[in-house]
Amino acid sequence: MKKTFVLVVLFILPIVAYLFFASGVNNFGKLSVVTEGISELSFTDSNIKFDQKITILGFLGYNVETKKGNAFNLNQKIYKRFHEFSDFQFVMVVPFGTEDEVADLKEELSNLADVSKWKFAYAEDEAIKSLFADLKTDIQLADDLSTPYVFIVDKDRSLRGRTDDENKGTKFGFNTNSVADLNNKMEDDVKIILAEYRLALKKNNANRSK
Repeated sequence: MKKTFVLVVLFILPIVAYLFFASGVNNFGKLSVVTEGISELSFTDSNIKFDQKITILGFLGYNVETKKGNAFNLNQKIYKRFHEFSDFQFVMVVPFGTEDEVADLKEELSNLADVSKWKFAYAEDEAIKSLFADLKTDIQLADDLSTPYVFIVDKDRSLRGRTDDENKGTKFGFNTNSVADLNNKMEDDVKIILAEYRLALKKNNANRSK
């Protein structure tokens, strides 16, 4: 009996768990589109683009120093886990005049991880407001042009989120002040969108090989 129990624990349970999660991804592996047609980044100082990238988009505002805790939470809970995936980037939109504070933040982040996929796009105030309005969310941008929320933008420049969130109904973004929100919701949703694109890539490759 003991040998049978050990065999079940070592071999059968992992297979059952794998099939369960694989089934979940297949059945529920589409992250809802909540806003379509987000404008491409067109800031004159930047060659950063949404097109053909899976983007985590944030707005740090004028007081970057006070947003370091948010950036560190995001770095530890999301960035370090997923940054090695191709076509994946973090884009933080910041106003002109914050260059020194951004440099300090990048230096501190670099002590924790490779920061090559942290992108900082500088823009005029009105361009930042216009981009944020384009997301069409129920979240307000603060007077300093910041928000603790970050957003998932797909390769087609659509905002992805949840339309059946148990707390908010439609969930447009993820609160970087909340480790629980990052751990329990954002991590799952990033997994889903990455799995969605990996599955599409496999299908395309299989079709080409026929």
